[in-house]
Amino acid sequence: MTTFEQLSQAVVAGKSKDAKALTQQALTEGAQPGAVVDQALVPAMAIVGDRFRDNQIFVPEMLMSARAMKESLAILEPKLLAAGVQPKYTAVIGSVHGDLHDIGKNLVAIMWKGANFRVVDLGVNVSPAKFVAAIQQHQPQVVGLSTLLTTTMPAMVETVRVIRASGCPPVKIMVGGAPVTQQFANEIGADGYSADASAAVEVALKLIGA
Repeated sequence: MTTFEQLSQAVVAGKSKDAKALTQQALTEGAQPGAVVDQALVPAMAIVGDRFRDNQIFVPEMLMSARAMKESLAILEPKLLAAGVQPKYTAVIGSVHGDLHDIGKNLVAIMWKGANFRVVDLGVNVSPAKFVAAIQQHQPQVVGLSTLLTTTMPAMVETVRVIRASGCPPVKIMVGGAPVTQQFANEIGADGYSADASAAVEVALKLIGA
C-alpha cells in the first residue's frame, strides 16, 4: 500500500496522529504537496462524504475525519503557499445575521476544503454587507449562506437580495440549514441548496461546472 493510500485511510478513519505522520512521510519521500492533496486528501474526503450521505457514518465520525484532514493540511498549506500552489476554487461561507450556530457551516467548510476549495469562513452572525465585502475582496465562485433558525430565514432572504443588487462579481449563491428547503431556495433566488455537508460539495461543483 502506498503512502498516499495509507494517508487516505487514516483521514477516512479519523486518525489525526497517523494522518500527520503519513503526510510528513509522503513529503520526506519526495511527494509534492499538491499531489498529496489531490491524490490522498481529496479522495479521502470524497469517501467520507459518500458514507455520510449513505448514513454509514454520522456527524461525530465526519468531524473526526475533518480533524485528521486539518492535521495534514496544517503541514501542507505553508508548503503549498511557498510553492505558489493555489486551490482550484474559492468559496465564501457564513451563518447569516442573527444566527450564532456554526456546526453545519463548519462541516460544509471542511468538505469544501477537501474538494480543493480555498474557503473564506466569515463565521456567524454575518451581515449582508460583510458577505458583499468578502465577495468583492476574494471573488469566489460560490458563497454559502447557513442558518439553523426559522427566525433568521428572513436574514437569508435579505442577504441574497443584497448580494444580487450589489454589483459585486458574479457568484453562485448556495443556501442550507435545518429549516431551509429546495422550495425556499428557489423562492429567494438562490442558485443551489444542499441538505447536508456531503451534498454541498456535489452542488457547489455542479454550479461552477467543475
